Amino acid sequence: MKVSFQGEPGAYSEQAVFNYFGNVETVPCESFDVMFDSVVSGGSDAALAPIENSLAGSIHQNYDLLLRHDLHIVGEYLLRVRHCLIVNPGVKMENIKKAISHPQALGQCAGYLRSHGIKAEQVYDTAGSVKMLKESGVLDVAAIASKRAAELYGMQILEEGIEDNPENYTRFLAVRREAAVPESEAKTSIVFTLKNVPGSLFKAMSVFALRDIDLTKIESRPLQGKPWEYLFYIDFIGAAHEETTKRALDHLSEYAMTLRVLGSYPRFKG
Repeated sequence: MKVSFQGEPGAYSEQAVFNYFGNVETVPCESFDVMFDSVVSGGSDAALAPIENSLAGSIHQNYDLLLRHDLHIVGEYLLRVRHCLIVNPGVKMENIKKAISHPQALGQCAGYLRSHGIKAEQVYDTAGSVKMLKESGVLDVAAIASKRAAELYGMQILEEGIEDNPENYTRFLAVRREAAVPESEAKTSIVFTLKNVPGSLFKAMSVFALRDIDLTKIESRPLQGKPWEYLFYIDFIGAAHEETTKRALDHLSEYAMTLRVLGSYPRFKG
């Protein structure tokens, strides 16, 4: 089985792939667009796309890509993100003047970097920063990435767990060309549009409240080509084939201009 992810080998996304899918062949992709295209074209069997981080919020580009492609969400996974300060072998803390990494990782370690007087410089990827550091051989720069990235590139870890907030999790969605029918407790993700009239969102939300359906997330995104109109993404507990969910979606379709079920999938238990 081939599973695509965004980033270099050793990225947090690749670790999430192994944790979720097991022993599979990973397909590194330079961008989220390439990752989704890989599944559509058959270059990979599935992709694991980060959709939100507990500290940094939603990854909006992947919401847009879910809508743009005819793929189905078949699962979710939560990864605890633990950042490491990584250097070339033999380098000591007092040598470090600058740290390089993905902007999100730098932001999550901003307090640590300030307390050590280390300047931050953005690069395209966490694991990529380790690869760049190894290739350059410089001795006054560190990278911020995963423990696995350090091991993969033969680098030294000066300190583990340097993130400012330990409650740092990234939620991933597994996507495939074929839909899944979950047997255990499920979540369903949908996207819909509404008429821009008073009370429309209240009415849309009421179809779930009336049936005691638990909403776990709601996200709005601009509707391209129509200024000040929005798409609404919702995750809720329940599977699309269940009778209560069917009635809720039928009721929602009375208010929604468009409605699409992105997938029903097993709820991640941790």
